[in-house]
Amino acid sequence: MIMAQVRIKSNESFEHALRRFVNYCKRDGILADIRAHDHFEKPSERRKRKLKAARRRMLKLKWRAESSLSSS
Repeated sequence: MIMAQVRIKSNESFEHALRRFVNYCKRDGILADIRAHDHFEKPSERRKRKLKAARRRMLKLKWRAESSLSSS
C-alpha cells in the first residue's frame, strides 16, 4: 500500500496543500477504509448493515419515482 503524500508546490499555502491531501485521501477511500477497520464487524452485522442500506436505497428510488410521477 502506498502512503498518501502531497508535495507542496512553490508559492502554495499550507492550507491549500492540506486540502489537496484530504481530497486525495477521500478519493482513494483511505478514511472510509480506516473507519471500516476501526473495530471488528461480525459477518452477520456486515450483512445486516448492507441489507439495511439496500432497503434504504430502494425506498429512496421508489419515493423519487412516485414524486416524479405525481409532479408530471
